[in-house]
Amino acid sequence: MSCKTLLLLPLLVLGADGDHDATVHHSFDKIDEWVARFDDPERDAWQKPAELVQALDIKPGFAVADIGAGTGYFTVHLAAAVGPEGLVYGVDVEPGMVDHLGERAEKEGLSNIRPVLTAPDDPGLTAGSVDLVFICNTWHHIDDRLSYLKKLGNAVRAVGRVVIVDFREGDLPVGPPAGMKLTRAAVIAEFKKGGFKLAGEIDVLPHQYVLVFRR
Repeated sequence: MSCKTLLLLPLLVLGADGDHDATVHHSFDKIDEWVARFDDPERDAWQKPAELVQALDIKPGFAVADIGAGTGYFTVHLAAAVGPEGLVYGVDVEPGMVDHLGERAEKEGLSNIRPVLTAPDDPGLTAGSVDLVFICNTWHHIDDRLSYLKKLGNAVRAVGRVVIVDFREGDLPVGPPAGMKLTRAAVIAEFKKGGFKLAGEIDVLPHQYVLVFRR
């Protein structure tokens, strides 16, 4: 499965100044269709959820926010990493996705997952509430990302991290078209403007960069 199917018929949208707004707006309201696509086992071959979460060095008891959690593809791995004493906020703007995640958490006995329905311009996290913010294949969907970064900075604890996972440039077997991607350099520049610094990179994925930021 490729992200070309994940991002079926996307729409390119630029902000008034052409910067820091979503490169693609897309509806995710057809839940059954997206569950089949997001949770397709073939995705594991290139997304490597278990390996990526292990590389994040998440400690038991951590509070983690999975922004754009969707069906919970990564959320369940994060929940295993934080353990029963930790907490994972599965944040999404689509009510059906949030409902699905709640049902999945209950079915799989993951009481440390908290589904969160929030507005597109707000991560819905209280001040100093999380040790790690994880954003995979979602940053390019967010408008006015500099304002959004300020809210993330407020939510992340003093030594906390924000991790961005997205597609590299070039012709890849998976991922959106070039015009819908955010380059590594563009993401780093946005975070610098938002008061963050690049603290490291994780090289475990074949087609994506993994950037780790701190305030």
